[in-house]
Amino acid sequence: MTERSPPGAASATAARQKERTLEKPRKSLRRKGAAVTIDEVAVLASVSPMTVSRVVNGQGKVRDSTRERVMRAVKELGYTPNLAASSLAAAQHTRVAMIYTNPSSAYLRELLVGALRGAARTAAQLMIESWDTYNADAQRAAAREMSKSVAGVILPPPLCESKAVVSEFLSAGVPVVAIASGRFSQEISCVRIDDFRASQEITAHLISLGHTRIGYIKGHPNQTASARRFEGFQAAFAQAGLEIDAALVQQGYFTYRSGLEAGEKLLAHKKPPTAIFASNDDMAAAVVSVAHRRGLDVPRDLSVVGFDDTSAATTVWPELTTIHQPIASMADSAIDILLRGIRRKDKTTRVVVDHVVAHQLCKRDSVAPPAKNTSGG
Repeated sequence: MTERSPPGAASATAARQKERTLEKPRKSLRRKGAAVTIDEVAVLASVSPMTVSRVVNGQGKVRDSTRERVMRAVKELGYTPNLAASSLAAAQHTRVAMIYTNPSSAYLRELLVGALRGAARTAAQLMIESWDTYNADAQRAAAREMSKSVAGVILPPPLCESKAVVSEFLSAGVPVVAIASGRFSQEISCVRIDDFRASQEITAHLISLGHTRIGYIKGHPNQTASARRFEGFQAAFAQAGLEIDAALVQQGYFTYRSGLEAGEKLLAHKKPPTAIFASNDDMAAAVVSVAHRRGLDVPRDLSVVGFDDTSAATTVWPELTTIHQPIASMADSAIDILLRGIRRKDKTTRVVVDHVVAHQLCKRDSVAPPAKNTSGG
């Protein structure tokens, strides 16, 4: 006996088969055009999806090498986090501030680039304020007021050296991260280089070329980094068995003008130096200007070195030999450290981080061995 299909069953079956046939290309097209997922990033970076989430949201403790690997995968795949998800909800309530009073525009530019990059990457709200015109009392009052509206603060020098400002934030329970402080404090987290070793290295470089009469321009006395750099300079001389001529040490203030004044004094000396180490690029650029005005060739008649490797180092002629301090990357890292502190579940204890990043000696055209007819060489 042959079983018959009910009326219309054949046409219904054919319709379903047609639908299944049409579904496949639609599904394939959706997959091709779909957004990259966090799982795909995790596979390419050889980490877990949770690690990817921590990196893109600036949460949790992740090794620098792992973070870099994840960010390369993010860039390669064009991954865009779902900012409508909980990470954004948390970030929208994470308002952080960076406050500056630094006189160097080149240094400030690097800070802002790094802080803005870190904020964009983590979806945190970044507020930037200048306290250039504030005296000590005004700074304390501003810190008390700001504590009411921000979850954390980043302080570059010299504000990170102000115990009064730091204490105002800490007493209000607001985490603080210092950038480029010369020494680590047990009170607040810090992202910095080893100023002592960096200064010792660049001084040793000058000595290795034959310079024994080296002028030095100090940084602003309100910053610990200034003291550490001078200590590194002294250590290099001691290591080489040389003595520093106190007359060749001048006070600067990390400004171009202070570099001009210090450079004039050094080069007007009866027995001028064959090389000058200015403890930031702005002052070093000013020394090059003074040398040119006096008819001196840099580096044939005078070698000049700076510190920081800001844009000032490569906008003068000749370009400056200097210490590269990765200021933008340091500000970016400061955002991560700050957010980890803010989002920690355990608020009963304060965790401080001393993140020391690598510096680099950048050898350019502003340095040469001393001239043979120079008695100081």
